[in-house]
Amino acid sequence: MSNTRVNNRPRNNSNPGRTRVQASNNRNRSNSPSAKKVSTLDPSLLVKEAEHGVVEKVFRSDRLVQELPINARLKQNLSEKGYTRPTEIQDRTLETLLEGRDILGIAQTGTGKTGAFLIPIIEQLLHNKVNPYALVVVPTRELALQVEEEFKSMTKGLGLFSACFIGGTNISRDLQTLRRNSHVVIATPGRLLDLTDRRAIDLGKFKTLVLDEFDRMLDMGFIRDVTRIMDGMKQRKHTMLFSATLDKSQQSMINNILSNPVIVKVSGGTRGGDSIDQDIIRLKPGEDKFKVLQHMLSGEEFHKVLLFEETKHRVSKLCIKLNKAGIPAEQIHGNKSQNARQSALKAFKQGRVRVLVATDVASRGLDISDVSHVINYQVPQTHDSYIHRIGRTGRVGKSGKAYTFVA
Repeated sequence: MSNTRVNNRPRNNSNPGRTRVQASNNRNRSNSPSAKKVSTLDPSLLVKEAEHGVVEKVFRSDRLVQELPINARLKQNLSEKGYTRPTEIQDRTLETLLEGRDILGIAQTGTGKTGAFLIPIIEQLLHNKVNPYALVVVPTRELALQVEEEFKSMTKGLGLFSACFIGGTNISRDLQTLRRNSHVVIATPGRLLDLTDRRAIDLGKFKTLVLDEFDRMLDMGFIRDVTRIMDGMKQRKHTMLFSATLDKSQQSMINNILSNPVIVKVSGGTRGGDSIDQDIIRLKPGEDKFKVLQHMLSGEEFHKVLLFEETKHRVSKLCIKLNKAGIPAEQIHGNKSQNARQSALKAFKQGRVRVLVATDVASRGLDISDVSHVINYQVPQTHDSYIHRIGRTGRVGKSGKAYTFVA
C-alpha cells in the first residue's frame, strides 16, 4: 500500500488470551448512539506481518466426489455445483457421520463444513425420509440462509424439503411454512424457541442436531438457548458440533452435548491471522479520520473492503458519509431488516459496492470471497472480536490486509 501511513511500532505476535465477554452484555451497552466505550486493547497487538514465507499445505483428497459412498443422484448434484473432490473436513468426517457417531469438528469458515454435515444428512434421508429429521442451529441469520441455499442446491430433484426460521422476518409466514412438511429445519436460536413456545415446532420429533459456529453462539450469549433446545430434543440420537475454535472453558458443555464423539481438527482451534498483514493507522492530534479513510479507499488495491464500526448508529452514519463522498457503500447491522441485510450483502458480493460497513454481525459465518481489506474504524473491544473480523480476509490460502485506526 504505497500512500497509506501506518505505524512502525515493534511487532508483537503474542496472544493476549483475553477473557471472552458475553455478547449479550455488549449488545445492551452498544445500542445507545451516544455510548462510546474505550477499548483496552494494546494497539501493538494489532500489528503483525503476514508469514509470506510459510507455504500452506493444501489438502487434496485421494478420492473424487464420484467415489464417495453416497447416492448417485446426490453425487450428480454435487458435481453440478462444481464439487470434484471433498474438502478435508468432508473427507475425514463422512463415514463417521454416516455411521451415526457424534462429532466435534474444528474448522474455520470456508473449509466446507456446511457440506460436511449436509451431505451425510441428505444421504440418510434418501434411505429413509423421516419428517422432520434434522435440526441445524446457527448463530446468525445470514449463515442460516446460506445453509438453506446449500441444502436446496444439493437436494435438487431429490424430493427433500427444508425450512428456514430466522429473526427479523414475519413470524406469521413462519407459521404458514410449518404447515408443510420439512425434512430439515435451519434456524437461529431465538426464532426457533419463539416458535417452540408457540407450540408450532415440536423439538422432540427431531432425531439429529447440528450446532454450527458453536463458539460464535457462545460469544453471542446463546448458552441458555442452546441448553433449552437440547433439553427439548427427547429423541435426539445424533449430534454434530462444529466450531472454528476450541476453548477450554467450553469443554464441560461440549461433554454434555456430545456422546463419545469423534474429534476432527482441520484447523488448530486457535485464533489465526498468519496470512494477514496487520497494522495500525495512528492519527495525529486533530487529524480528520474520515479524510484519512477516504484517501486510503482511493487506492486501487482497496477493491473489496469490510469496514467495521462498533455500533449500529455509527455504522449507518459512516455509510451515509461514504456515499456522499462518492464511495459506493452498503451497511449491515442488527437494526436493518433481513431483506435490507441480504440486499446489502448481495451488492457487496457482486461488486456493485466495494465497501460494506458493518457491526460484528458480519464478523463470523458470512461466506464472502476475495475480501481485499478489513478496516477497523475504531479499536475493537476484545481481541476475539478483532480476530474474527480480520478473518474475513486472507482466506483459503490467499493473503489479506487488516488496518485499525488508533487515535
